[in-house]
Amino acid sequence: MKLIRETFTFDDVLLVPRRSAVFSRKDVTVRAQFSRNITLTIPLVSANMDTVTEARMARFMAEAGGIGIIHRFLPIDQQAEEVRKVKRAENVVIEDPYVINPEQVIADAERIMRDRGVSGLPVVDEAKRVLGIVTRRDALFTQDKQTKIARAMTKRVITAPRRISQKAARDLLFAHRIEKLPLVDSKGRLCGLITLKDMLRQGASSTASKDRRGRFLVGAAVGVKAETKDRAKALVDAGADVLVVDIAHGHNTRAIETIKKLKRSFPGIEIVGGNVATPDGALDLINSGADSVKVGVGPGAACITRIVTGVGVPQLSALLDIFVVAQKHKIPVIADGGIRNSGDFAKALAAGGSTAMIGSLLAGTDEAPGEYILEDGAGYKLYRGMASRDAALSAAFIHAEREIYRAPEGKSGKVSYRGRAQLIVDDLLSGLRSSMSYLGAKNISEFQKNAEFVRISPAALRESHSHDMK
Repeated sequence: MKLIRETFTFDDVLLVPRRSAVFSRKDVTVRAQFSRNITLTIPLVSANMDTVTEARMARFMAEAGGIGIIHRFLPIDQQAEEVRKVKRAENVVIEDPYVINPEQVIADAERIMRDRGVSGLPVVDEAKRVLGIVTRRDALFTQDKQTKIARAMTKRVITAPRRISQKAARDLLFAHRIEKLPLVDSKGRLCGLITLKDMLRQGASSTASKDRRGRFLVGAAVGVKAETKDRAKALVDAGADVLVVDIAHGHNTRAIETIKKLKRSFPGIEIVGGNVATPDGALDLINSGADSVKVGVGPGAACITRIVTGVGVPQLSALLDIFVVAQKHKIPVIADGGIRNSGDFAKALAAGGSTAMIGSLLAGTDEAPGEYILEDGAGYKLYRGMASRDAALSAAFIHAEREIYRAPEGKSGKVSYRGRAQLIVDDLLSGLRSSMSYLGAKNISEFQKNAEFVRISPAALRESHSHDMK
């Protein structure tokens, strides 16, 4: 047995202001290292929870400059498809576009376009030669939905060679007033697609998180079970930039071995390990090959691990302790859980987090997959911890596992509807930039270097909130 030491979380402390030469929040950069080889424009990550991150949220996060992690509580093919949707969302050249054959019918085209979120489909034969193109407009004006694609498609299709330059492709799109440009090889076989929408978006945001080919960055979670390698392969094939080994107690032999296996099997793919709450746990994950470490045991809004098991470390102390180890190995830390406002967000990064993973705050937004409900005139969205009873039952069904009872370590409930996710991101970043200016920091590294925490009393916490007013 070890001696009891005192530990703290966000409400226990405040950051001490210091002399600052930062005169405007515009002078502050919040660029952050997410993993060994991935840098983000903003230090925000959406949580790999089934009521927080699927394709829509992950796409938004990448557009905003962060990254989203697709949860693993889906069949393998469905999770891979969520990744694929993000990678296709804004890509100058779509290398494997969705297609349809001429013998299918308009009803098939409408279903594919609806399910895949696209507005048109190249029509190809068995040899993948381009025969035409069918769009939502074609489908709209075809009343008989059993009409074959061969009759309804546009047959005169402008195509281009695979290696056409962006400028030449843009010129073709504008010259012919078309929205889609199929790319073909010397035999007329489809090998890619350029859309006007994606091309116009390419220059619209310089802050978006993108890979070397101009596609949005996206991560995906995996577990430590027998299916992990198959799941990981499907995710990597779909274009995932990072795999997150997602278990509640990351300082576990199975997690460590899984990280090692993934690093061997998928060289070049970033691997995040977690969750841990101690320096020893972080060090074991780093030594196993983790490119980033996720910190947090029990601080999440829907997590009751500490109540059920009596295990955990208050989040601020966990971050401070692990930062020392991670910094020596130049491995970034992801602060996962316990963040309720921009002040908590700032404290989490000042304590050593390179980025912060957000769950409950984003769960109430339009982009989150949770169900929207209306009660007594107020809007809510469903939210649940991934160790809740509901989530465990869903996982058992998806993975066809025999249900074995374990005490739930999470709760299911609802959070207030918050509108667009951009509003949450703006609020968090605005508070962070202000905090950095108080500490005279122009970047996150300086922020961590300048940070000094003071412990506060319950009376000081009350004083920190608005008071004595109606």
